[in-house]
Amino acid sequence: MIVVTKFGGSSVSSYERFKQVKEIVLKDDNRKVVVSSAIGKIDSSDNKITDLLYLLSAHVKYKVNYDQVFNTIKVRFYTIKKELNLKIDLEKEFAEIEKNINSEDYLVSRGEYLTSLMLSEYLGFKFIDAKDIIEFNYDGKVNYEKTYKLINEKYNKIDKIVVPGFYGSYPNGDIKLFSRGGSDITGSILARAINATRYENFTDVDGFYCASPKIVDNPRLISKITYDELRELSYMGASVIHEETILPIQDLNIPLYIKNTFNPDGIGTIITKDETESNNIITGIAGKKDFLAINITKSKSQGKLEIIDYVLNVLKKYHVPIESIPTSIDSFSIVVEENLVKRNIYDIVQDLKENEDIIDIKIDDGLALIAVVGRNMVYKPGISAKLFSLLGENKINIKLISQNTSEISIIIGVQNKDFEKAIKAIYNGTVKE
Repeated sequence: MIVVTKFGGSSVSSYERFKQVKEIVLKDDNRKVVVSSAIGKIDSSDNKITDLLYLLSAHVKYKVNYDQVFNTIKVRFYTIKKELNLKIDLEKEFAEIEKNINSEDYLVSRGEYLTSLMLSEYLGFKFIDAKDIIEFNYDGKVNYEKTYKLINEKYNKIDKIVVPGFYGSYPNGDIKLFSRGGSDITGSILARAINATRYENFTDVDGFYCASPKIVDNPRLISKITYDELRELSYMGASVIHEETILPIQDLNIPLYIKNTFNPDGIGTIITKDETESNNIITGIAGKKDFLAINITKSKSQGKLEIIDYVLNVLKKYHVPIESIPTSIDSFSIVVEENLVKRNIYDIVQDLKENEDIIDIKIDDGLALIAVVGRNMVYKPGISAKLFSLLGENKINIKLISQNTSEISIIIGVQNKDFEKAIKAIYNGTVKE
């Protein structure tokens, strides 16, 4: 058995947390591959090292004195080194960082790099730099074939390793970052490459909940969930792990365990490809605020497909991804994230008006999207009607609704001001009942 175990930033935020991590890793000899995020917050008043590194990069870019920010970063690492009596030469490492301080991806990656160096020494595992085993193409996408080969070449020679998450490198050796939360993807890639028995992701919560604990009091913990359900919930704001985490491992059906570093014996959440038995109609509810709908009315003489194609090409020109396209016979809406069109919305509208078959354009902003997810909804008639009824009873106006034929999720659009109220109403009327 080989277990890949990833620890989030909160799990390695202090020397006490390092000790907890060591206890977890050494408790199971099958935990042979460890992936670490950068040092996280100790408490709510603290800063993540990655945030400080981005701030440091901004100071460098705009030629602002960065000594104070850099010193704050150094102190966090020196404190852990001292308390754990580590031998790592941090002075040498920080001197090297300062020599390459103008490269943002390199600079920001040093959080994971240094944290993993210290963790590897503390665990007695071999350190392998992610830049040597995770290769990106120059278009920014992971070269999986090359990456899996590099991982196996390294791992076949070593029994137990620590790898920093969040980054890899281009073929020329330059550092390339994943998007934020990308350490989860690093662990998933390693699990796939070595065909791990399971992939564990230790964080600061007990697992996935049916709804956000910030909105719903004491929501039910999801003990088992499928990859597809997880991806839907992660994408729509359930931010326990990165939504792309499952992509490398799902074909091999490597189970993903979400565990709490501070409650390691808790049940957690298990994610697998297979549909596990469950009587729950709704698995989870998640959502995000601040969307915008571009409402298009077309000429009755023009086909809808041609107009939608025209609108999508305009949005493609401005690099705006699409969330949803609700339609009716002579009109449709394009739902996008508000922050992605803020600067260009007037230019986009002007471009759309150049098509004479578009007879009206209206912008509806301040929308929130809520995903109601459940693999068993397809077997239960009347779920949409139930949701309509619950929201109506709570005087919440539905702005849009979208559902594909797989029926794994129903997307409901409401006004931002009704977001929390809508999630509570859905949870209390379906999951809690």
